[in-house]
Amino acid sequence: MRCFYYLITGMLAGCLFTATASAKSKDSLLGKQVQNFTLQDFRGKSVQLDDQREQKLVVIAFLGTECPLAKLYGGRLQKLADEFTSQGVAFYAIMSNQQDSLTEIAAYARKHEITFPVLKDAGNHVADQIGARRTPEIFVLDQDRQICYHGRVDDQYGVGYLRDEPQREDLKIALTELLAGKPVSQPSTKPVGCFIGRLREPNPNSKVTYSNQISRLFQKHCVECHREGEIAPFALNEYEEVAGWAETIAEVVRDQRMPPWHADPQHGKFANDRSLTKEEKELIYTWVENGAPQGDPKNLPKPQTYVTGWKLPQKPDAVFYMDDKPFTVPAQAGKRGVKYQYFTVDPGFTEDKWLKGAEALPGNRAVVHHILVFARPPQGKRVRVFGEGDQFLVGYVPGSREVMLPEGMAKKVPAGSKLVFQMHYTPIGVEQQDRSKVGLVFTDESKVTHQVVTAQVINEDFVRRRFSIAANDDHFKIEATSPPSDRDAVILSFMPHMHLRGKAFRYELRKTPDQPGETLIDVPAFDFNWQTAYSVEKPIPIQAGEYIHCVAHYNNSDSNLSNPDPNKEVSWGDQTWNEMMIGYFNVAIPKESAEAENQFKTIAFKLVRRRDKNSNGKLERDEVPLRELPLFFQADQDKDSIVTVDELAAMIEKTRGKKTE
Repeated sequence: MRCFYYLITGMLAGCLFTATASAKSKDSLLGKQVQNFTLQDFRGKSVQLDDQREQKLVVIAFLGTECPLAKLYGGRLQKLADEFTSQGVAFYAIMSNQQDSLTEIAAYARKHEITFPVLKDAGNHVADQIGARRTPEIFVLDQDRQICYHGRVDDQYGVGYLRDEPQREDLKIALTELLAGKPVSQPSTKPVGCFIGRLREPNPNSKVTYSNQISRLFQKHCVECHREGEIAPFALNEYEEVAGWAETIAEVVRDQRMPPWHADPQHGKFANDRSLTKEEKELIYTWVENGAPQGDPKNLPKPQTYVTGWKLPQKPDAVFYMDDKPFTVPAQAGKRGVKYQYFTVDPGFTEDKWLKGAEALPGNRAVVHHILVFARPPQGKRVRVFGEGDQFLVGYVPGSREVMLPEGMAKKVPAGSKLVFQMHYTPIGVEQQDRSKVGLVFTDESKVTHQVVTAQVINEDFVRRRFSIAANDDHFKIEATSPPSDRDAVILSFMPHMHLRGKAFRYELRKTPDQPGETLIDVPAFDFNWQTAYSVEKPIPIQAGEYIHCVAHYNNSDSNLSNPDPNKEVSWGDQTWNEMMIGYFNVAIPKESAEAENQFKTIAFKLVRRRDKNSNGKLERDEVPLRELPLFFQADQDKDSIVTVDELAAMIEKTRGKKTE
């Protein structure tokens, strides 16, 4: 979810037409005349606006070296320059952030292979003259140097959404229209991105300073990711850098975009809760309003030490790469994006392994959206208490952390299992390569008291594509219930999984499958870009016979900016343009109980659920097709014309036992 907007403009006739009173009422910058300026590029060469006085149009793009949205548009601006320079359009990139050094500006220009001037606006004087506020922000000037277009490059990237391709190429359209002598059909669009890091006059009497409160607050909530070499786009561990981002920090905190945490605080307490308290938010707002004062550096806290490379508390016992060679991520991927890539690795496990820790590590954080790593057992072996098939081991999404299980708890990976990597890549406009890996930490079986299993709740009718998410529906509901737990256990964590239409997700603990129960966690604003695993502060008991029920809502309307096409129904599928509804949750089961799994009860629950029309968790005679009535009567042990899950499980076990004999 990054966005960068280009500034390109048109001819005099078009500009005069668009700079009408009605247009100015929407955007006061339209029609404004830009005075000549002189700035230096990153090589020290002086460049003036008047150098391009013979050109029909001038595009001025305010950029920043670290703004996530600005990073995505450097290459695209150069492509527009390649297309339009010969038609009489000049391009300038202006860097007005106080925190952007000449070295960083030079690196940005080299990375995006920009050939037009990239200028340092020391003291943000040109940004102040023109009225620029954000990066990226685009201005197109005519030959009289009046603003004819102001806003974004296109609508592909924005805050909270990422489209596979733009729906409207605003800058390109504006340039084409202006060069043809036509008025700009949409002369003003809203620039979305980071605030320009302006020079500020701090309030010397402010009681809130960086050295006292803010540095400590950021150490607690932000610096783990916002430091050199980590996933965040810029560092927050030095005053000069932090001060430049002050306005942007206040905005993302106020909009609850940062820190990324989406669980409703009314339900459950979580060990990895990143959210800020009301008091902490007020400290940030006060600091920014007072001009981001530094305070006395002597009051700074001691720098924290962070683990580089692996975040696991110890070196992994085994490391496996997804493949022998890197995967190439294209610069662009069209309407469908890059399909999920699957890589299968044979770790050579000749004996059962007990896993107490794992971490999935992206090889290229710029393009890896998420990684899911599964253990695929040999055919005929079961590793899941609440289902069967691949066993989820560990995942990576931006902001995720390593998985270390509590003392005495571990996942069992049967001998002969393969490791399966599911990789989701997001192109960034420049071809990239990735070779991700997973690190595993083992423990001796003798130390294991509880086997941990990643269970899942899914709606089988949705999986079998018996229904789809309706088009143009902004609150489509899908529910699903787990099989009943066939033994006592404790829940350790939750990880709801949906795709781009995902809106909200809730877990309940139920005594019966059809009656509402206790809400364990509610995620009212699901975000595909931050698929957090929510680790509970204290394990939650789940007793034999209880159920986990999940309720998911989807926004398949045009109000969902991430939606690829609101006019299409959406069915189940792995790819992002399809949808999923999986309620992952980790449960820990006493080891002796885990070894005695009742697979027949799981099978019986699935069979009952398929026919249970009134959702009471039982089969009644009129719910069973005529051809299945003999089996119904055989399972109905007490002859009350109702078949329970336990009755059906007993019949299946008896029947299978006879076949084995």
